[in-house]
Amino acid sequence: MSWKTEFEPDVLEYYEEQFDPEATPNKLRKPNYKAKKSKEAILTEISAETSGIEQGFKITYKPARFEEKWLLDSLRPFYERGLLADVLAQVKGGKEANVYLCRAKEETGLGTIAAKVYRPRQFRNLRNDVAYREGREFMAAAGGILRNRDTREMRAIKNKTEYGSELMHQSWLLHEYNTLENLHQLGAAVPKPLASGENCILMQYVGAEGQPAPALHAVTLHQHEVEPLFNEVMRNIDLMLSKGMIHGDLSAFNILYWKGKVTLIDFPQVTLAMKNRNGNRIFQRDVQRVCEYFAAQGLDRNPRQIADRLWQKHINIPADHRWDDPV
Repeated sequence: MSWKTEFEPDVLEYYEEQFDPEATPNKLRKPNYKAKKSKEAILTEISAETSGIEQGFKITYKPARFEEKWLLDSLRPFYERGLLADVLAQVKGGKEANVYLCRAKEETGLGTIAAKVYRPRQFRNLRNDVAYREGREFMAAAGGILRNRDTREMRAIKNKTEYGSELMHQSWLLHEYNTLENLHQLGAAVPKPLASGENCILMQYVGAEGQPAPALHAVTLHQHEVEPLFNEVMRNIDLMLSKGMIHGDLSAFNILYWKGKVTLIDFPQVTLAMKNRNGNRIFQRDVQRVCEYFAAQGLDRNPRQIADRLWQKHINIPADHRWDDPV
């Protein structure tokens, strides 16, 4: 059995640079740099912490040396809640999060499931996330929305303290989970969300146990599939915009293909059309990228016309609206 894994080109090198004391690039060190701990002390500490986490939670997948603690620490709560039985393989890797094929506990009746595990927040690369967060409320891990009256929390976020960074991390993950829940209930083609934790989301797995569903960019469609699948992607874009949501990073890289069907994935950067001054630009880009893929498959559509039509259909803010004027 062979596993297909998608890695960004330098993701393993990046990961080692962050966690391996021997791999730290010289350019990151100050001239008078001195290690606070010896190599032996650091490795002993990692080993001790990991062995404690492993108790009662053994997995089939063999994580990389400095991936192990992070992975087991993130997934152990699901094991203790009776949801997760095993981790079988990594099916997608990136600088923001990795996705793992897991086996659910037999009593859940879920079979295989996917776990999206965010990298430790200090090592993630959330690309220009401020452009997506504009207009979004901050979500609290305990549930609910952080309000301006929550002065300690909002001050920590504003000042970018350690606590504030943790709050932003939790909010980012919860936005993705809640978006998945809402879209799944609306009938969108998205993985069904199952549970969320401090650093992980469990969801429906798309594909077979030995063959994860490929991203659409890696697939050449049969001619009879092209137009129906384009229409299905546009149905989902239309559905999201009807609820004021824009995917924000949609392309053939974030759409899975499996047995003639498409599934949209990766929703942490979803932005709000009515509250983000960059909303129309972000929406135009999503539609453009989708049309580019289907054009390469032989279906020629005008992305600007499509985006303008959908925007006028659902959003009562003109694309050229001046944001210093009231909406």
